[in-house]
Amino acid sequence: MTAPRRIALIASNRHPIRQPFAGGLETHVWHLARALVQRGHHVSLFAGMGTDTGLACESLRVHEIALSTAAQADVSMPAASFMADHHAYLALMLDLAHGDSAHYDIVHNHSLHHLPVAMAPMLSIPMLTTVHTPPTPWLESALAAGRGDGTRIAAVSRHTATAWRHVSEDIHVVPNGVDTTAWRLGSGGHELVWFGRITPEKGTHLAIAAARKAALPLLIAGPISDPAYYEPAVEPELDGRIRYVGHLAHAELVALVGAAAAVLVTPMWDEPYGLVVAESMSCGTPVVAFDRGGIGEMLEPRAGRLVPPGDVTAMASAIPEAVELPREQVRSHAVRRCSEDAMVRTYLSLYTDMLTTAGDADDDRLLRAPRGVRPHQPGPRRRRRVPRADRRR
Repeated sequence: MTAPRRIALIASNRHPIRQPFAGGLETHVWHLARALVQRGHHVSLFAGMGTDTGLACESLRVHEIALSTAAQADVSMPAASFMADHHAYLALMLDLAHGDSAHYDIVHNHSLHHLPVAMAPMLSIPMLTTVHTPPTPWLESALAAGRGDGTRIAAVSRHTATAWRHVSEDIHVVPNGVDTTAWRLGSGGHELVWFGRITPEKGTHLAIAAARKAALPLLIAGPISDPAYYEPAVEPELDGRIRYVGHLAHAELVALVGAAAAVLVTPMWDEPYGLVVAESMSCGTPVVAFDRGGIGEMLEPRAGRLVPPGDVTAMASAIPEAVELPREQVRSHAVRRCSEDAMVRTYLSLYTDMLTTAGDADDDRLLRAPRGVRPHQPGPRRRRRVPRADRRR
């Protein structure tokens, strides 16, 4: 077994890593942190206030800023949320650069912010950055300016890796994994399900249109992340056959998906991975999805149907075939292609390779401080939780 690692995971400073999850990134980090701890590794987590204490992770402090009146009145003052993010990540990286990295073997960055990448060369330990989205201007700038120094890059799908190839040719593909023991085989049923963040790019209204064309009831679950979209595009469509059942905790969501005839996945953007596809298939529930982004990499005819993006008529027509697929066959495909275990083993292999490349083939980092870092002096640890309550970027 790989010797225990001391791993610092960086997520969003705004969102806690807990159920019900704010989105796919938070879901992924929760599963990864939990799996690493279960395998005996020591994990510290940078995330929003209220993160699940059951993960048995230490907390990396999220620093808050209290700007002076003069600074707030300056013409250059950006939005308060921008400054909160800037200060939180700046303080984190300075903490790691000025000694906190002595507590860790590796930093695994999942944030969408540019500062962890831009400041990675300051660290005395390796950093791995997983990109969960298509290129964004700030993050692309940091990666391009750094010319690959300070961090290796992983992507959640071949599609996402291809989208970032102009920044780096050296990108490892590590598909997200789901806990196939928690997403259990369900008995199926007669209703369709759509679940995820209710936002325009997720296309909830298109699932409603497809369900109506197929003359089947639809249950909708997930956080209303964009009320300005939900109120005019989704809420007026709700009735006895199209129902919103709320933002569900994990156990409730597993039961809902396992009891569905099929799950509809209707992205209006190129999904970097498509976590709901993997979760649905793990329950044995066939998926009918728009063929966008990384979804086609995991959804095969034995587990569902891909249809042209935005084509609700094609989606409605594909539903009868999908619901006839054997549920055991769908789940078997998910276990083989989308397991959490495969994801964690790949990340641990990457960690080991990065430490070996950095000169740690003797694997004795648990016995000494990293090169260039003073030994830790006894005293109070600086990690503590500070409340955060900001909206998602």
